[in-house]
Order: sequence, then structure tokens, then C-alpha cells
Amino acid sequence: MARNRSSTGRGVRGKPGRRYELTDEAWERLEPLLPRQARGGRWNDHRVTLNGIFWILNCGAQWRDLPERYGKWQSVYDRYRRWTRDGLFDRILHRLHLELDDDGRIDWSVFNVDGSSIRADRSAAGAGKKGGKPNRATTPWDDPAEALARSFIW
Repeated sequence: MARNRSSTGRGVRGKPGRRYELTDEAWERLEPLLPRQARGGRWNDHRVTLNGIFWILNCGAQWRDLPERYGKWQSVYDRYRRWTRDGLFDRILHRLHLELDDDGRIDWSVFNVDGSSIRADRSAAGAGKKGGKPNRATTPWDDPAEALARSFIW
């Protein structure tokens, strides 16, 4: 029986072999936007490094827990920090946004970004004022039936 995945974890027919990994189509779009190897030591493969970055960002693990298939965690972390500091990810996102818009792949009727952040006061979560009584409507020891009735009254 033939295996569906290659030993690199890149899958077959352009589909990712593992969760969060770049497809061949996505890699073809990203590759020209990444820095080229200059003089000096040999860099780790950008695709493998990006897959490692995506793995960390998506699962929320610590850098030290990065699977070995993505390379040394220090190298992946260092490249992530350098690219973030240099603004590479911002430039990539801007360029991809323009390309996808030109290709008609962005549906502007559902595209909505809200960057506002409003801090709620402690009392919004039911916390009582200092020295005051707890908010009766949100006390956890409340009778559920009474709370339901109160929600219809107020």
C-alpha cells in the first residue's frame, strides 16, 4: 500500500502533509518575497523555518518544544525575531493582500477588520466596588431559577 505523505511532511499534490504547513501553491507565492541567501554561512530552508514558525504560532507551545523536523528551535526563533523586527511579515502581508485582491480572491462584502479594544471596568464582569456588596445579578451562588426570573424582570 502506497503512503500518501512524503518523508519531508509536505504531503502530495500540493496539500500540506501536516497541520499548519505551507501548500505548494502558498509556497510559490511566498518564496519570491523572502530574503535571498547572501555571502556567509548556509541558511536553513525558508519553507521549513516558516512551517516551524506557523506550528509555534498556531499551537501556542514554547519555542523549546518545537519538533525537530523544523530544525533547531533557536534558529527558528532567531529568524522569526529578525523577520518581525525587519518588518518582513508586514511587507509579505501587504503584498499578498494586493495580489489576492488583483486575482479577485478577496470578498470585500465580508472583509471586516476591527482593531478597536475597549477595556471593561471590573464592575462590568460583576465585581463589586471596594467595600460594597457583590453584584446580586452575577453572584455564582444565586439560585438559577431566581436568576432566570430576574433576567425577565430587568
